[in-house]
Amino acid sequence: MPDTRMPELNTFSIAAHCPRTGQLGVAVATAVPAVGGLCPALRAGVGAASTQAWVNPYLAARALDRLAEGQSPDAALASALATDDRADLRQLGLVDARGAAAAWTGAGCTVQAGHRTGAGYAVQGNMLTGPDVLDAMAQAFEGSAASDLDERLMRALEAGDAAGGDKRGKQSAALRIVAEEDYPLLDLRVDEHTAPVAELRRVLTVARRQLAPFVAGMPKKTGPAGALPDDVAAMLLEAPDRRLGAQPEGALDLMREVIGLRSEPGRIAHLLAQFGPVLAEIETLRALDLSQIHPPVVFDPNLPYRRKPHD
Repeated sequence: MPDTRMPELNTFSIAAHCPRTGQLGVAVATAVPAVGGLCPALRAGVGAASTQAWVNPYLAARALDRLAEGQSPDAALASALATDDRADLRQLGLVDARGAAAAWTGAGCTVQAGHRTGAGYAVQGNMLTGPDVLDAMAQAFEGSAASDLDERLMRALEAGDAAGGDKRGKQSAALRIVAEEDYPLLDLRVDEHTAPVAELRRVLTVARRQLAPFVAGMPKKTGPAGALPDDVAAMLLEAPDRRLGAQPEGALDLMREVIGLRSEPGRIAHLLAQFGPVLAEIETLRALDLSQIHPPVVFDPNLPYRRKPHD
């Protein structure tokens, strides 16, 4: 009989709930293209799930259906798995709108495989470099409780990536969050990249400044539709590289010039995401003409500071 299973997505992910805002989210990374199109499944006010390994997307949909009917995550997960004749090949993490979590790792998932659950989250992965990946993700999520959900999910994914992640390498990553509306609050994807988690961090940095204000002004299920605030509309009429939060043009060249950066692409993407605002400020300062206010000051970082010897 031919094997009709879908290709295995050897993946590490987190499904989580924010007790402060009620938001639900999933962050996921893998060494297969476009993981964001297959693994995350979210339903506002109901739950969030990540389905992986030999992927069966219907498991996540069925589990969310059961949550919507009032079942607990454990019961919803068991009910969904009972519909699958190869549950041993599946992996699923699930969290409900109250923060209760459940997870499943079938015995047939590629090692290293496993999961962790805690208050408000489920972390799972397979074909990992080791169990430290899951531990690092759980610790990063638990240790960032004061942050917003997007930041907590991003930190968990970065921690898993730094601990080794998928032992085959890196290719795609995604971050999706829902709040009260039927459309996502945030849906970011890096579909094919040598450093997808670092690139996802960079995209998140831009999205917070450019996308989040747009989504905040969109029509809601309750209340008048209204229109975008004038400042948001004005920003979006600008070219992308002129908007607030945009990575400055030539940022990589500037970083190389300022700090002598010579590094591999993943590290470069991470640094650009972290120091993009600083580079933008340097670009702004360089463009200012202060000659009428202050005489020219030349600073060469290659020259050592010198002090006069004490008498």
